[in-house]
Amino acid sequence: MGTGLLLMILSVITQAYILVRLNAVCQPSDQECPSSRIIPKLSFAFTLVTIRAASLLSNSYILAEGRVTNFLLATSCIAGVWSSATNGNFTIEEFIFLLLNIFARFGIELGMSKQIAGPTATKDHPVSIICDIFGSSFCNVSMDIFPIISLAMVTCIVLKLIAYAVHQRFLKYFIICGTILSYAFIANYWASESTLLSHTKAVQEIGRSLAPRFVYAIGGLSLVISVLWRLFAPVDSLKFNKRITSLSAAMLCSWSPTILMLLGRQGAFVALICITGAWCIIMLQQKYQKDSKLDITGSCVANPVSVTQWSLLAVCLFYLTGHWCTFDGLRYGAAFIGFDNFHIIRQGFLLSIDTFGVSHILPVLSLPFVAIHCYNTASKKSKVKDVTINILIQVHLMYGLITAITTTVTIVCVTIQRRHLMVWGLFAPKYVFDAIGLLLTDLLIC
Repeated sequence: MGTGLLLMILSVITQAYILVRLNAVCQPSDQECPSSRIIPKLSFAFTLVTIRAASLLSNSYILAEGRVTNFLLATSCIAGVWSSATNGNFTIEEFIFLLLNIFARFGIELGMSKQIAGPTATKDHPVSIICDIFGSSFCNVSMDIFPIISLAMVTCIVLKLIAYAVHQRFLKYFIICGTILSYAFIANYWASESTLLSHTKAVQEIGRSLAPRFVYAIGGLSLVISVLWRLFAPVDSLKFNKRITSLSAAMLCSWSPTILMLLGRQGAFVALICITGAWCIIMLQQKYQKDSKLDITGSCVANPVSVTQWSLLAVCLFYLTGHWCTFDGLRYGAAFIGFDNFHIIRQGFLLSIDTFGVSHILPVLSLPFVAIHCYNTASKKSKVKDVTINILIQVHLMYGLITAITTTVTIVCVTIQRRHLMVWGLFAPKYVFDAIGLLLTDLLIC
């Protein structure tokens, strides 16, 4: 335990040192140091990460980690709103991001209610109150129609993302066709389970068995083609930033249909929250650059608050989807979507995607979009070479450092609480989830 803790501490120190050195590289010697601009942001981000990490020492706070993380995310939003209101430059993105936290909190409460044995919606539960007001028939119809509407919105947004971000013609058209087919099969799968429509047994079997397998196959094929394109595409055919956005969009579109299929009917709504949160964070980061009037030095330094907010939102999405850090919190039913027989590798792989897909895979693959927008403002003016690479490394290192700090503190908490009554019921599973999440995050970043 001591050796593992020492290695984690060395890892955190190494990542922090590399970040400091990269910041120094992005500051030419003939320019004034912009530390006065970045230090308040860095201090605020470090405070949020420290509070969340320190809360893991208590078993009650581990059980309420979703609420704690949502509270910290809302705190960062309110701080941004307060700063903008003071300066008189409040934007609609800040209001949307604050409203998004309210929806996320409602979803976390609904997701955490699944931990309680018995019926999910009790008399004082918000869902039960809504059903009492509008009637049970309205709730049943809404449960079938709202996911389809959300899926249609997600499809339109993803197709626009592909058209904007993917610049290679063959890859673009292949990803577009695969995305349309995948979401059509997802809608077919949901329709086959709907109580509003009458289906024959053959149609139900096709929808429940073949449709998910087609989604998995299309996603796997898209992933393979994206990797092959990354390895064998001509290096000089596109600029570096366009290659990054093309590859990131292709990887996101390859993974997202499978993750949405495994998440069930809530998947489309969760995807809308994820997309809206990413858009708000990117727009607020651009606003920060514009308001600060960053020069050629400050333009290539990533905003630590934006990366911290993206990390907190990823944790909120984990609990919003009904997961929690105990072994009985695994959604074993998701591993059998499209399959009736058990195979340890196949079902284990699907269960892993369902558990870490929306909280690790999608957020890490989306990091280039959080960073790449700096290219247009920085590369045209900056004298620093390879500014896009520096920004990408900074953003990925910040995200990895946040995850590493949380995992390190979890190890410290497990070490301190190794004689605790809940060590095997709560602290050890939390350590396992965080360690696997850190490993997966580092692999995806690499």
